[in-house]
Amino acid sequence: MQNTRIGNLIRLYECELDTDSLRDEVLQGLRTPRKELPAKLFYDEHGSQLFDQICDLEEYYLTRAEIAIMREHAGEIAALIGERCLLVEYGSGSSKKTRILLDHLRDPAAYIAIDISKEHLIRSASGLAGSYPGLEVIAVRADYTTACELPSIHRPAATKVAFFPGSTIGNFYPREAVSFMKRIAELVEPGGGLLIGVDVKKDPAILNLAYNDRAGVTAEFNLNMLARINREFHADFRIDRFAHRAFYNAGQGRIEMHLVSRVEQTVRVDGTAFRFEQGESILTEISCKYAVEEFASLAAQAGFTVRQVWMDDRRHFSVQYLTTA
Repeated sequence: MQNTRIGNLIRLYECELDTDSLRDEVLQGLRTPRKELPAKLFYDEHGSQLFDQICDLEEYYLTRAEIAIMREHAGEIAALIGERCLLVEYGSGSSKKTRILLDHLRDPAAYIAIDISKEHLIRSASGLAGSYPGLEVIAVRADYTTACELPSIHRPAATKVAFFPGSTIGNFYPREAVSFMKRIAELVEPGGGLLIGVDVKKDPAILNLAYNDRAGVTAEFNLNMLARINREFHADFRIDRFAHRAFYNAGQGRIEMHLVSRVEQTVRVDGTAFRFEQGESILTEISCKYAVEEFASLAAQAGFTVRQVWMDDRRHFSVQYLTTA
């Protein structure tokens, strides 16, 4: 793991990103009968900027609801977490919600931000360090879906708490979500916690609108994945020959995002040819929605107990605090 000092504010650690493995994931996903690409490909620098725009859209209720919950219950959340915690955020992004939490935590020992987009990570972590001068801020560029050792901190922490907002847990298939939360449980150790955003099941019309905004930002976000594959894996996707499609799959309890081929075509990726029929799609993301009791069962499989659930006034979204035994 490489260690770099960024100005006088933060330390940046970079876990080695396995580009060969990511290329293999792309090739394998396109070879399957139902073509699929890993959602981590969304988050290059441009994709991260587009996602920030999505979070501000009128149709995208998730961010507003989660922020409202955190603002209303931040004191209660901080009391459950306790003083002198090490806060570890997965997929830190712009860290807007992190600021709400840091404003209420009692004497946090340190904050570790983990994100795959280096430029975005440095910018948000440096901003936090400037706003909280007494707080040790460490940035870790890594793919948090894989194992990566975290750096040590200067002050001893009373507890370790992971922060995973935004309902990103829904982007995992349920079995993958359990495996991921098991790794978090090992990290935070007995007595540690996980503060997590979980989107809940609701009217499909609300869900469908959230992923099909009128301005087309989500469509641009989805199509940007192909631009990244062209750039990084010697591919020749014609982006204008694909269309964004997102819909709620009620049987599976999840939103699915697809890129649909507008025409019959052949695309080459790193020298390998892939045939697309007109109307054939690539699954680029799922976003599972959970009833409160469903997520409690999932968390239990990973070794967590749900201590508290907070919801917004419309009951569109939940923030949950989980603890390990």
